[in-house]
Amino acid sequence: MRYSGGLLATPFVMADARNIVTAVSVAIALVAGGWAFHATQRAHQNVAAGGSSGAGDRASGGADTERHRAQPASPGEAVASVGARSGLGGSVAVIAATIRTERLASQINALGTARANEAIEVTSKTSNLVTAVRFSDGQQVQKGQVLVELDSAQARADLAAAEAASAESASQVKRSRELIDTRVISESQFEQLEATMKANVARVAAARSHVNDTVVRAPFAGRVGLRRVSVGSLVNPGTTITTLDDLSVIKVDFAVPENFLRDLREGLKVTATAAAFPGREFAGRVGSLDSRIDPVSRSVTVRAHVPNTDLALKPGMFLNVSLARDEHDALMVPEAALMPEQSRQFLFVIEEGRAVRREVHIGRRQPGRVEVVAGLKAGEQVIVEGTQKVREGGTVRVLEPAAPTQSTGST
Repeated sequence: MRYSGGLLATPFVMADARNIVTAVSVAIALVAGGWAFHATQRAHQNVAAGGSSGAGDRASGGADTERHRAQPASPGEAVASVGARSGLGGSVAVIAATIRTERLASQINALGTARANEAIEVTSKTSNLVTAVRFSDGQQVQKGQVLVELDSAQARADLAAAEAASAESASQVKRSRELIDTRVISESQFEQLEATMKANVARVAAARSHVNDTVVRAPFAGRVGLRRVSVGSLVNPGTTITTLDDLSVIKVDFAVPENFLRDLREGLKVTATAAAFPGREFAGRVGSLDSRIDPVSRSVTVRAHVPNTDLALKPGMFLNVSLARDEHDALMVPEAALMPEQSRQFLFVIEEGRAVRREVHIGRRQPGRVEVVAGLKAGEQVIVEGTQKVREGGTVRVLEPAAPTQSTGST
């Protein structure tokens, strides 16, 4: 044993130290190896679990796909599916409309004024006092009915004097005719007596006319207005006693631009509406056209006659007038049935259960409807809904026919 540097060193001590270090190293190596093995096993387990999960997901996705394919489609998808297979024998569900012939007319809209068929202001021909009023306000009177009586005393007296003078002249002429054969009176004297008799007869007629003028009568049947005079009133020529209107027919005057002059003629149908009667239409016909065109407005005045049996319309009312022109039979189709291609128009016609694409020529348009002037016949069915799913020659199945088209508007 040796002592070096104050330390006691022996072979046994050195050997123990080396053994301890070796044991620790081995222990550390074993722990590291075990940890590495454990980590490797966990990694393999995770990979295996992930693969099985992906496979399960893929299997689940495939199963969902198969279930989705097996589920029934909605009605719209079913119709689309049928439409897609129409070329293979399946029918496409569509909605169709049957075409019918109807009356179509273009219209001219204007503003008109209502006028009575006959209208006057009742007045007197002479200055006189009113002795009786024979009508009530707003009364319906007949032709020749007495409306007002005036003082007739003076006129009747003049008539009596004229009749007496006429009777005397007639008697003188009768006696002179017996004397002329005996030459008691000359022919010139007889002619003078005969002329006097004729003058007295004329005076009688004048006096009787004056008596008739004291009675004011209705010149035509109609409805009187408000009474403007009373018993004892002094009326003069031109004094309005009342008004008288024949309202059985209303004349409607309205202006039409000269551009439509060639389309205007007597007998055209007219429809008038009034704000006082919403929803009601008054039908009539054109009665006459003015012979001149207004140089300021460049329009012609048209007069229509509208029956007014219930006397609803009054003179002076403001009316909206629709004048039908160029009325003819037309085939109208729903606008949804048309398939425009550039400047051409096509539609599908159902023939023996199949869709046939056909070109048509259109005319006037109305809201939601179009006139077909060529390419279509009355009674044929056209496809209104489902045209995008239909192919030329494909079979179709009509679900519900659309309502027949009817004329309701103007063009």
